[in-house]
Amino acid sequence: MIDIRGLSYFVSQIENLSHWQRYAEDVLGMQVHPAPGGGLYVKMDERPFRMLIVEGSEARYLASGWELANETAFKAALEHLSAAGIEWQPGTAAEIDQRGVQALVKVTDPSGNCHELSWGHRSDCLPFVSPQGVPRFLTGDMGLGHTVLPAPNFDATLAFAKDVLGFELSDIFNFRPDPSVPPVRIHFLHCQNARHHSLALAEYPVPSGCVHVMVEVDSMTEVGRAHDRLLAHDVSLSATLGQHLNDRMTSFYMKTPSGFDLEYGFGGLQVDWAEHSAFEFTRVSIWGHDFSVGQR
Repeated sequence: MIDIRGLSYFVSQIENLSHWQRYAEDVLGMQVHPAPGGGLYVKMDERPFRMLIVEGSEARYLASGWELANETAFKAALEHLSAAGIEWQPGTAAEIDQRGVQALVKVTDPSGNCHELSWGHRSDCLPFVSPQGVPRFLTGDMGLGHTVLPAPNFDATLAFAKDVLGFELSDIFNFRPDPSVPPVRIHFLHCQNARHHSLALAEYPVPSGCVHVMVEVDSMTEVGRAHDRLLAHDVSLSATLGQHLNDRMTSFYMKTPSGFDLEYGFGGLQVDWAEHSAFEFTRVSIWGHDFSVGQR
């Protein structure tokens, strides 16, 4: 299977890039720079970017960028894809330059989600300096955070994530809005790092192409300060402050300019996978996280 080390970046689209620039700088507390070939780099650590925002007529999430350890792992991934009969598309020279990697391929899962596999990120060694004074985001070898993707073709997409991409199960949530109908499945998956999950799959379609992405800061104070900035800049709240049962993240959710949600949190579990037992949890959060606010 493919040896994915973490969520290196994601790509999203919007018609007016200035909306994302203001959101990233004023609310998230991240740096923004022009990207090669057009678009915006959103910087949250020592890497040049973790979020790539490109121009397009439809506001949506476009791709998840997954990092492999080295060229050997990348070549092994291509062999694995070919042996499994999975079609893959090589990145163009412009895409490779824009992502700042040595090599890139794209694959699409059975629910239509685009996954970009790459190795050898490019670094300028410039420090992260938050325009809002955020000391740091928790990234490093755990990647930028996690992404939750729509998987209406659930069984085939889960099999693809596990058998092709190499993710392993962290835990399961079966959402039951009505006891008389089958549950809506959400499976949480990890790769080769300690973050509780880098990917989750939700058994329903999402027009924006993503349920949410998560970024993590190093203190509850920074979550509170971000919540204040959300209010000050009139950003839509998608879920109130709360603490999740499975990964113990204390967070709130807000709408991004590209239409999907962003979870801004602190205190997520870091797991020793040799000791972990996957389980099914029956409620989303220990406390808080009222998602009905996002429907009002």
